[in-house]
Amino acid sequence: MTRGAWFHCFAGIAGDMALGSLLDAGADLTEVTALLQRLPLTGWSIEPRAVLRGGIAATALTVHGQDDTVVRTHANIVSIIEEARLPERISRRALATFGALAEAEGRLHQRAPATVHFHEVGGIDAIVDIVGTCAALEVLGVDEVHASAVATGTGTVRTAHGILPNPAPAVVALLRNAPSYGRAINLELTTPTGAALLAALAAGWGPLPAMRIEATGYGAGNRDLEELPNMTQVVVGQLGPVADEPPRGQPVVLLEANLDDATGETLAHAIARLLEAGAHDAWITPIIMKKGRPAYTVSALADPALAAQIATTLTAETGSLGVRGQNLERWPVRRSLEHVEVQGLPVRVKVSPGRLKAEHDDVAHVARVTGLPLREVHWQAESAWRDRADEPPADEPA
Repeated sequence: MTRGAWFHCFAGIAGDMALGSLLDAGADLTEVTALLQRLPLTGWSIEPRAVLRGGIAATALTVHGQDDTVVRTHANIVSIIEEARLPERISRRALATFGALAEAEGRLHQRAPATVHFHEVGGIDAIVDIVGTCAALEVLGVDEVHASAVATGTGTVRTAHGILPNPAPAVVALLRNAPSYGRAINLELTTPTGAALLAALAAGWGPLPAMRIEATGYGAGNRDLEELPNMTQVVVGQLGPVADEPPRGQPVVLLEANLDDATGETLAHAIARLLEAGAHDAWITPIIMKKGRPAYTVSALADPALAAQIATTLTAETGSLGVRGQNLERWPVRRSLEHVEVQGLPVRVKVSPGRLKAEHDDVAHVARVTGLPLREVHWQAESAWRDRADEPPADEPA
């Protein structure tokens, strides 16, 4: 059986809220702290407190520590995690989370991910939040992470880069292709650390997956809100069909429009815009319409939370007078997004049972920078992952 954790982000998610929810769900604080103490960092402690948010009991987490003015790069963080010699899955999840942050920040600031300077997310408290969340998942025996659509706030936030729009640019970049929505609350509901944890760890998005629930917990945000309980919920249990019910798929919406007056350029641009708007997939099918007119059906598959957004994009980009839709289910194969390097440049690799595929955009970028043929970069990236996967696990410290 696969043990899963589902984060319900109805009021957003932050690193301390994720860790607090897992402690509230039963992750042993002593075990989590012992794992965190392997990090080569000193002068910190964790204080969980029982609080009420909207009348619901939750755990608020505070990381106490000396003032940390060190600005760490992604490479510094990688060294810290690797030096800790944590159990393999904790290390892999933590590195993937910081890797997602570095990639997002690198795109925003036009820097190579390894040289990205972490400000708030490089502090001791953020490192403890992220590595602690990964450690708590391991203590609870969680094999697979799922998440709901993610709520974000509005207004502005103060950062090391000055005043930025809320949600912060890094949050928007990290939630790309994830179902998300805004609440009219002038507060940073989802932080970069929370978004990075989901971007790196979530195997699926949507409502609570089929599971035999064993525990639930609530991680509290710093402020009590009038509009809703300021907390992240986590539900932990055995994933899979319950009793004799057939396995349910992931709910999706199929949106379509028929066009007999669109150019090839318009159709290609519409597909690109639909994917940018968050569609799982988009495609074009040639058809024959009334009066024998050759035409095309533009189709987009989307999360139900994004249906209105995708429908608006489909209408705007094609000029269609309407869009039709139907509710469906899909059964995606489990996959993970891993990271390797080719010629010193990062390449994402999608790994699923029996299949391995390097991300084309990353491969094309490396090919342009290095002058290597595209197929050679593909081969090197996938070979790098196979070599890493075949390495024996490092011995655990005594």
